[in-house]
Amino acid sequence: MAATRLGAFLAARRARLTPQDVGMATTGTRRVPGLRREEVAVLAGVSVDYYTRLEQGRERNPSPAVLDAIARALDLGPDARDHLFRLADAPAGAAPAPASPQVPRELRELLDAWPHTPAVIVNRRLDLLARNALADALYRDFADPDNYARMTFLDPAGRTFFADWQRAAQSTVANLRLALGHDPHDRPALALVAELNERAPEFRALWERNDVRGKTHAVKTFRHGAVGELTLSYHAFDVRGVADQQLIVYRAEPNSPSADAVTLLGLLAPVRE
Repeated sequence: MAATRLGAFLAARRARLTPQDVGMATTGTRRVPGLRREEVAVLAGVSVDYYTRLEQGRERNPSPAVLDAIARALDLGPDARDHLFRLADAPAGAAPAPASPQVPRELRELLDAWPHTPAVIVNRRLDLLARNALADALYRDFADPDNYARMTFLDPAGRTFFADWQRAAQSTVANLRLALGHDPHDRPALALVAELNERAPEFRALWERNDVRGKTHAVKTFRHGAVGELTLSYHAFDVRGVADQQLIVYRAEPNSPSADAVTLLGLLAPVRE
């Protein structure tokens, strides 16, 4: 039954795409809507016979790598990809992180709609993909606030900014371990780890511990060059519809010295057009 449902799903999704949708040239008259089986096979890098057996229910054990290739060939979104893996009774894991991640425009607008709390979008590699104005002000002590790992280990400001630097370092390394667990072939993540191994001895020692941990929520204390010390809690939320992005929102305890410091940060925040 599972194989029959899998075949029906593949055929239906194939019928919804045209060669133009996937950047393929087409010639002559097409007798059926959508892509041909042989076209999907070419896009996925499998044989036509193998793909045909999948649709016909004669192949029942496709590997996760093959399913990922077919998901890309059929331009499946995250939910449809997960559904494909469930139909094949295969462990879905996580979708590979894109090499050049893009933050949806609506999400950037949401960040800017929060003028009184720092908020950022990060990916598994800890790249800061987007920040609102208050987050820009929060990280102004760093020369290039583009990646939490580089900020922690390579930027001299990190040693002062993170009040508990050792804890921040441990968390950062555990986050990167988790990123490579999702996609061990993530080239930018591998390059980042190699760079940190070469330039930061503390990173090498922590990397060998093999701690693994993701971002959820915590309380952190920062020492800011302009507004002094501030303690903020944060919560991390997975972004639906994007494979590896998280929204991180910081919050100060109301009527606290940290809340006053955040208000001062607002005076330093750049004006967004």
